[in-house]
Amino acid sequence: MTSPSKAAAESAGSLTLDPEGDNPGDGQRQAPELVGRSPRQLAWIRFKRDKVGVLCAVIIAIFLLVAIFAPLIIKLYGQNAYALYGQDDGLLNAYGLPIKPNGGIDGNHWFGIEPHLGRDVFALLVYGIRTSLCVALCVTILSVVLGVVVGLVQGYIGGRTDYFVGRASDLMMSFPQQLFFIAFTPVVLSLFVKPGQDEPTYLRFTALVLVQFVLGWMSLGRLVRAQVLSLREREYIEAAKLSGASSSRIIRKELLPNLWTTILVQSTLLVPVNVTAEAGLSFLGVGMQQPTPDWGLMFGDAAANYQSDITYMFFPGIAMVIFVVAFNLLGDSVRDALDPKTIR
Repeated sequence: MTSPSKAAAESAGSLTLDPEGDNPGDGQRQAPELVGRSPRQLAWIRFKRDKVGVLCAVIIAIFLLVAIFAPLIIKLYGQNAYALYGQDDGLLNAYGLPIKPNGGIDGNHWFGIEPHLGRDVFALLVYGIRTSLCVALCVTILSVVLGVVVGLVQGYIGGRTDYFVGRASDLMMSFPQQLFFIAFTPVVLSLFVKPGQDEPTYLRFTALVLVQFVLGWMSLGRLVRAQVLSLREREYIEAAKLSGASSSRIIRKELLPNLWTTILVQSTLLVPVNVTAEAGLSFLGVGMQQPTPDWGLMFGDAAANYQSDITYMFFPGIAMVIFVVAFNLLGDSVRDALDPKTIR
């Protein structure tokens, strides 16, 4: 018969770990393997924990998908963005307003029809998302590219280059943007279209992109310049210079990887600014023109008819608010995920 003390000793001996690790069947407990994560993976984990950021990303993805697949959506919907349903089907009264209540909302026209022309509001809204987003994304991409290049040149080279480029940037930033958008857009169009000629839609699109781009890249350029001025004094930059690395390699391998956070956050904040700017120009009559579907044009028509058909203003207004708020909150979430020291 085995004594209790001997049984306890044998039990303790059975739990002893094999120092060589060759006999896992003897009760050996291996420590879990530590897996390192890159800064990008850590940022992604932090972003996924932010429920507001994830929700805003889903909303933005829906807007982008609607813009990309607008023709397919409208084909499945069964209506057209250019057909005059109100006039052709007798859905407007003698004053050009929808006969049916709530702006003419029914089973065929989910968001109703617009006053006077009688086009389908849902189709206009879907194609309007496409127009506004295309202009805003083109302006944002061009502004980011030029702003980053100019900021890198200013900050890294310094000296007279920094001074003269900086003064030119200050001069352009002194222009009141909205006023110059309104003033320069017709000037740019007049360079390509003679009086009396028909104006192609792509030409007005190009003019809007160019005007907003030329007057909108400076803020990002100055921000990148400030970051580069701080980074170029770091020890690893000096070590790269002493090792004989070329300037282009230092910029690509040392500076740019430390600027992506700033560039990405500012890009997400520029898109809604450019969307509202484009809509504002169309609202004022110097942006996209009829019959091109556009958010700004819808706002202009709704403002002229809000007393008699308030429903028409709801749909573009709600879509614009949701889009702008979602993009701004997404920018905040991206910033918090990339910079964990940020406290909100």
